[in-house]
Order: sequence, then structure tokens, then C-alpha cells
Amino acid sequence: MNVQIEESWKNRLQPEFEKPYFKDLIQFVKKEYETQKVYPPGRLIFNAFDKCPFDTCKVVILGQDPYHGQGQAHGLSFSVNDGVRKPPSLLNIFKEIQDDLGKPVPTSGNLERWAVQGVLLLNATLTVREGDPGSHQGKGWETFTDSVIKHLNDEKEGLVFMLWGKYAQEKGKIIDEARHYVLKATHPSPMAAKWGGWFGTKHFSKANEYLRSRGQAEIDW
Repeated sequence: MNVQIEESWKNRLQPEFEKPYFKDLIQFVKKEYETQKVYPPGRLIFNAFDKCPFDTCKVVILGQDPYHGQGQAHGLSFSVNDGVRKPPSLLNIFKEIQDDLGKPVPTSGNLERWAVQGVLLLNATLTVREGDPGSHQGKGWETFTDSVIKHLNDEKEGLVFMLWGKYAQEKGKIIDEARHYVLKATHPSPMAAKWGGWFGTKHFSKANEYLRSRGQAEIDW
């Protein structure tokens, strides 16, 4: 199957594209786009990979579903298009960066600037029906993104994985913490943040300290 995705990822993931589960997944997704309102736009399903090639990846931030509101999702976890109101979780991420690094909250919620620095903004499920969170879960995307994490875990060393919330931490159990730096916290959603465990985690300064210790450029968060 010829999937339009960045070449360094395509070279590694081609075996997944030939598996029966993936072919079934693509058939399901195609039908959904034909009959429902689905996000992100089809051309941006693999945007996280296109903006952050395998070879440049230094940090992985794992989300769950794309945003399910109009104009929000563009293929990068937690990110929204320019001009779109920042969702509460993203606002809490920016507030933590402000507290951690002293950076003002940016006007745009578009995290593409992180991706091009080597931050893979990966959702576990890459598509969703409008207004129906979780609607594309259990269709095969999770198997595909597990494979992505396994390639990163096995073939690279010294990555920073940011696992926020129980779902991400469960999915990240395959990560070898002897080879990579794994940062865990509660999810930045308002309810989780309210009960503690998100603010004050300093994940962004910790990630940069780790990258510097390995002689790599830090991320301009």
C-alpha cells in the first residue's frame, strides 16, 4: 500500500502498511471521510510525521485523540491551527511553560514550531468524527502508533518521552527507561490539573537539561 508519509518514516513503517489490520483501517477511514465530517483534513493525517522526520526526532509528546471541533485538529497532538481558540489543555501546557521557563503564553496554539525542532506530536488515534471523541478508537490506529513508538524505542537512544495522563503512560509501557528519558505527569486537562500533578512538573526545563547533557540543541518551547 502506498501511503503518503515522510520518507524516513515510510521506510520503517512500510511493513505496517501491508498488514491486514492497516488495510482494514484505511478502508474504514476512507468511508468515514466520505460519509461523515472527520478531522483532521485527510491530507494532514500524517502531519506529525511529515513535520518531524524520524532522524530529527528528539522529543515525543503523546496524545490520545485529535480535537473533534471544527478547524482545530491539524495532525499534531495538543496543537490547533493559527487563529483557533486555544483548548483548555493547551492553555495549561502554556501556563506550565510560562512558570517553568518564564516564556509568555503565545498568541497562537499552533505547535508546528515545536515539530520542526524535533518534537513528534503523536496522537494514539490519528482521526476522529466531528463532535464524537473516541469515535475512531479501536479501529487499528493504536496498533499503528504502538509500532511507531517501538521503532523509536528500539532504533534511537536518548529520546525524551512526555507521557501525560494514565492513557499515555499505559501506552508508553513499552519504552525502555534505561535508553530514554521518560517524564510522567497527570494530563493537563482542567480537571486533572485542578487536582494537582500537572503544574510544577517542569517537564520542559527537564527535557532541555537532558538534551543539553547529551550535546543536543534544546527545544525553544
